[in-house]
Amino acid sequence: MSEANGGIRIGVYTCHCGTNIAAAVDVESLAAYAATLPDVVVSREYKYLCCDPGQDLIRQDIADKRLNRIVVAACSPHLHEHTFRGALVAGGLNPFYLQLVNIREHVAWVHEDRKEATRKAEDLLRAAVRRVARHEPLEPGRTPIHPDVLVVGGGIAGIHAALTLANAGKRIYLVEREPTIGGHMAKFDRTFPTLDCAACILTPKMSAVKAHPNITLWTYSEVTKVDGHVGNYTVKVKRWPRYVREDLCAGCMECLEACVYEEARVPDDFNLGLTKRKPIYIAFPEAVPQVPVIDPDTCIQFKSGKCKKTCIDACGERHAISFQLQEKTEEIEVGSIIVATGFQVFDARRASYYGYGVYPNVYTALEVERLVNASGPTGGEVVLRDGRAPKTVGIVHCVGSRDENTNRWCSRVCCMYSLKLAHLIKERTGAEVFNFYIDIRTPGKGFEEFYQKLLNERVHFIRGRVAEVTDWALDPTEEGKLVLRVEDTLASLVRRIPVDMVVLAVGLEPHPDAPETGRIFNISCSEEGFFLERHPKLAPVNTFTDGVFLAGCCQGPKDIPDTVAQAGAAAAEALALIDAGSVETEPNTAYVIAEVCSGCKTCIPLCPYHAVTFLDNEKKVRIDQAMCRGCGTCVAACPSGSIRQHLFEDEQIFEEIEGILAYA
Repeated sequence: MSEANGGIRIGVYTCHCGTNIAAAVDVESLAAYAATLPDVVVSREYKYLCCDPGQDLIRQDIADKRLNRIVVAACSPHLHEHTFRGALVAGGLNPFYLQLVNIREHVAWVHEDRKEATRKAEDLLRAAVRRVARHEPLEPGRTPIHPDVLVVGGGIAGIHAALTLANAGKRIYLVEREPTIGGHMAKFDRTFPTLDCAACILTPKMSAVKAHPNITLWTYSEVTKVDGHVGNYTVKVKRWPRYVREDLCAGCMECLEACVYEEARVPDDFNLGLTKRKPIYIAFPEAVPQVPVIDPDTCIQFKSGKCKKTCIDACGERHAISFQLQEKTEEIEVGSIIVATGFQVFDARRASYYGYGVYPNVYTALEVERLVNASGPTGGEVVLRDGRAPKTVGIVHCVGSRDENTNRWCSRVCCMYSLKLAHLIKERTGAEVFNFYIDIRTPGKGFEEFYQKLLNERVHFIRGRVAEVTDWALDPTEEGKLVLRVEDTLASLVRRIPVDMVVLAVGLEPHPDAPETGRIFNISCSEEGFFLERHPKLAPVNTFTDGVFLAGCCQGPKDIPDTVAQAGAAAAEALALIDAGSVETEPNTAYVIAEVCSGCKTCIPLCPYHAVTFLDNEKKVRIDQAMCRGCGTCVAACPSGSIRQHLFEDEQIFEEIEGILAYA
């Protein structure tokens, strides 16, 4: 409809949002106030505007009242802006003739005084009405989607996401920082609550990744730079040299046997330092790829150049070992990215009162996982560092979780893996096992039944946080033991429990380099340090950067089933993006008024999306509309005012400010 025929005709719609808004804001009064504002033809309030009847109300009024501007006072634009834009399109209006006023998060949820909250809502609504009159029709752009996908992280999340997409016929690049894929799950013996073999589940999927024709696997590699935008990302991957060529190695492992420099052995990271490894090593027998790695920090050849090179002799005519290999960088083009970088376990030394690193028989849960594993350092036997089998074991829950001094969040898996370890320790040693817990949390399928199984196995459960672990003996029964001092809150007394072995159920934390990783992929971290999803309920695997998705514990603590489910969801989101062929992009981009631009280049280093380039022949800047995400940084920084932004034009902002200040 031409505005020249009927002028600006605005419809204002105010939502109750059930009681989310109506409990703090007088919605009826607000709607009545909106009806008095200039150019407002109709003002209505409705219980739930986002539902079909609410949308129909807007569509019908556009036709009946000849509306050409719409203001909706409801919840966050992140939640329903797309919904209301759809209503405008259905009514025959350009979708960008809409202005949303967030009176839920910005008003109702942050104010207790109903009268003042209503007055603030009136101010915001008045500003929106003045602003929307200045809106212009815009058209969204379309960006083609490159069909290849980058998956970052080779744990169970990355593996499952890669296989899901590869089986759908998409080409995948799987990048893992460690020499092998498998992640933390590769260190486990059994999985709760079914107690099935972790390796039996994981190893076939690892092998499938290596064998799949649609997956390019790069281990011992790291993403260093990501440029571009959704559908067209350029990614640089740094690949460290293994000094063993993957294309020539047969996986015979004779080089490991041939290495004679025993004095160069260092703690084995995969076994948490419980054993030592040679300078040339493979993480574990089922590692993928089945190719050894030479550690240049411990190899005599790199340190002194005086190695006998027995590993080269053992390799024979294959010539797979080369000390001349260099670090290299690969550059790839992908359309979408799945970040599945996982987690790290809490460093138990930070809870010094539990004696980890002081008393040799205090272990972390992950160390015990390696002890009970058949391919672990003790062949599955649970023994202390002096070789004795423990007769009494204490398992301390919530170490590094639910603690104001370390991490406030629940790590979700600790209760269940503590129960699993209690079962395995009792099964292997017959020891008397004590679980010291705050609350037992077993909300998953089969979890409560597993807890009951442990109760039936006569495992002791003492409700109370352990205050300290010491070796101070107060009577002969405590001699040579570790003593846990705990307040038993069910018995209402302080107890001293002497044990041979203490297991600390350490929680899950984000990687310390998560903020740096986030900057590479242009994604944010939550307060806890895990990567932030777009919406905790409606978009749990999406991020605020289009085309970048999250999977697994990098988004927050979770167990294996939830990790696999989220990895599948991330793969589905990437698959939907690829199969669409192109993606609609917001038109709220910045643009340059060329005749005003002085070519000062102030804006170029400020753009976080690298969308601004300098045209040498014209001595002016240009903004790539496909790469621009509408953040407005360049607009604010431009000293000449030559950069403007669609949907955030100066006239629109000035009208909004005047509306806020123009008390009626």
